Amino acid sequence: MKTNLLNFDLPGLTRYFDEIKEKPFRAKQVMRWMHLAGVNNFTDMTDLAKSLRAKLEAKAEIKVPELIVEQKSLDGTRKWLLNVGTGNGIETVFIPEDSRGTLCISSQIGCALECMFCSTGRQGFNRNLSTAEIIGQLWWANKALGVTPKEERVISNVVMMGMGEPLANFDNVVTALNIMLDDHGYGLSRRRVTVSTSGMIAQMDRLKEEMPVALAISLHASNDQVRDRIIPLNRKYPLKQLMAACERYLVKAPRDFITFEYIMLKDVNDKPEHAHELIELVKNVPCKFNLIPFNPFPHAGFVRSEQGRIKIFREILLEAGFVVTVRKTRGDDIDAACGQLAGKVQDKTKRQQKWQLVQGVS
Repeated sequence: MKTNLLNFDLPGLTRYFDEIKEKPFRAKQVMRWMHLAGVNNFTDMTDLAKSLRAKLEAKAEIKVPELIVEQKSLDGTRKWLLNVGTGNGIETVFIPEDSRGTLCISSQIGCALECMFCSTGRQGFNRNLSTAEIIGQLWWANKALGVTPKEERVISNVVMMGMGEPLANFDNVVTALNIMLDDHGYGLSRRRVTVSTSGMIAQMDRLKEEMPVALAISLHASNDQVRDRIIPLNRKYPLKQLMAACERYLVKAPRDFITFEYIMLKDVNDKPEHAHELIELVKNVPCKFNLIPFNPFPHAGFVRSEQGRIKIFREILLEAGFVVTVRKTRGDDIDAACGQLAGKVQDKTKRQQKWQLVQGVS
């Protein structure tokens, strides 16, 4: 079986070239070809000796996920369903804005955390994505948008907020992040690469030491009673422990605040008393809030909070001195909005069948 070079960051690629008895500087050359130039074959790597190109052709490959379908939203959002084998597909979303272009990347096929308000979580879980499958989404998006990273940058920001819990696939995600940040890769700033987690505390501490990028927490509740219900992981890592981990992370974070994502669910977490609980909860954590109107999906069991209630919730937080944004829903006409990504998951957990049986859904 050939070795997929997209699985390697620069240190890994350097070790690979040492193993095949080639000079270490070749790793930088090949990495620039793959990521800066967007090349996925060895023939076009014209500054490599023909003998090296032939050796790589025999031993290695540059394999990216294949496109299944592309969708374009009326608001300019683009979503790609990419084939990752054995009947599985992952979704990647590009969101263009006036001042930046953000790519939302998946880290797993499905998700094992079962957050109740998330369509991905309802699909079950198959496996972690490889580094090649993670970074291949960025590689593919650059191609689809008609640019290579060495040209004018269209993708200025990357958020690990697609399918899956990034920190549950720690090693492969960190290697992919290393490629994103490397000047021989995509040259992105730590401040412009964000990992979103539901609160895997041990892995947050590891990320702080190994790859401190911007951090977003899928908070979505102001107390343990509500969070236990909608985010089962909270039963293992309750809010007091999560806040302490956020304080530790900020010691090395590239930004001086944590972003707390908070999905607005009618009559679940959107009352004024919840806003006041939040203020008390995060009092020791420099942060900003991103309020997210719930994006419905079939048989979700939740309803989006009314605009008036979201406004009141926001004003309470603003009056307490917090920076608060309300996320503009983008791409919901192609199911590309937050919480709507589902992909194609060959569910090993049988969660879909169990849930449908309990709910009486046909």
